[in-house]
Amino acid sequence: MTKNPMHIVLTAGGTGGHMFPARALAEELLARGNKVSLITDLRGAGFGDDLKDVTVYRVSAGGVAGGGIVRKILSLSKIFIGTLKARKLLKSIKSDVVVAFGGYASVPAGLAAGQLGIPLYLHEQNAVLGRANRLMASKARGICTSFKNVSHVPQGLEKKVTLTGNPVRPEILTLRKTGYQIPDEQSELSILVTGGSQGATVFNTIVPEALALLPKEIRTRLRISQQVRGEGAETIEALYKDKSIKADLRTFFDDMPARLASAHIAICRSGASTVTELAAAGRPAILVPYPHATDDHQTKNARDFTDAGAGWLMAQSCLEPQKLADRLISLFSHTQLLERSASCARNSAITGAASNLADVVCGIKESNGDEKLTSENVSTGAAA
Repeated sequence: MTKNPMHIVLTAGGTGGHMFPARALAEELLARGNKVSLITDLRGAGFGDDLKDVTVYRVSAGGVAGGGIVRKILSLSKIFIGTLKARKLLKSIKSDVVVAFGGYASVPAGLAAGQLGIPLYLHEQNAVLGRANRLMASKARGICTSFKNVSHVPQGLEKKVTLTGNPVRPEILTLRKTGYQIPDEQSELSILVTGGSQGATVFNTIVPEALALLPKEIRTRLRISQQVRGEGAETIEALYKDKSIKADLRTFFDDMPARLASAHIAICRSGASTVTELAAAGRPAILVPYPHATDDHQTKNARDFTDAGAGWLMAQSCLEPQKLADRLISLFSHTQLLERSASCARNSAITGAASNLADVVCGIKESNGDEKLTSENVSTGAAA
């Protein structure tokens, strides 16, 4: 319980990568006795019915990058109008602190907070400070990061940075208690293939072709859970059946924690939520960054994960069936490599991120570049 409860306004929108950490912080702040509101854009869905204590407000917003001159003008107009509305709103609801989670939907409230002198904190999920957060950084009191090394922090603002980690779903954290089950010579080999929130159609061709190249003694032990977006599911299913590969193909997995729990290795993109959850669960992965991600942030996310020894990076431009097959043959033939990478993934995780972030926002922990997380905050392998 916070000694002096505050009214803390969160602002986020767009993808789940922004909304989930905002939701996790909301739950932590409410548990401490604070009042929490959310400002999102006109399309924002909020946190759902199970967080009815959070009042949702909506303002207009527009993207801050990409598009032609007409689109930029329209976006800037939306941001201007949204900022004016956010200024009025923040005054009327008497907010004490504003926390922005990036994405263009957070810009109006973030800018309004800076103009009104309301303490503003930013949370960055990726290993690259996003453009929206860069736009607000000079007005922010603190910049909370998910990775130890974050690029594109404006010069002179490095002292505002504090490592808090990226909040992870409780269902994922429970996987730390079960640990990683190394496959023996006779057991099934479980592979989870997912393209993140946007899918990855490149996996629809490369992964099935690579698995078809594996020796029969490996193929017959495989159990594949693969997210398939777009056309081609029937073709993929037929190929797997012809090669005696057991597979479950779906456009979306609503039981991701369970599938991650049984996975011996994942093949996936490297969005912030994906990388954070892999680390928290302690699961090794072959990461294929989305090549068109803004500022190539997925490659930087992947490098943080792989530099820790937790997995392997394969650029999409170099992703070929035979190369992927060779990698899998090596890993399944030397399962101690999988076990070691799973351990490295687990050890790289930062647990308690929502609590760390709440400490900064509530003023319990100073936000500055000289204060980093202690060994108690950075996981060393103990169950969360």
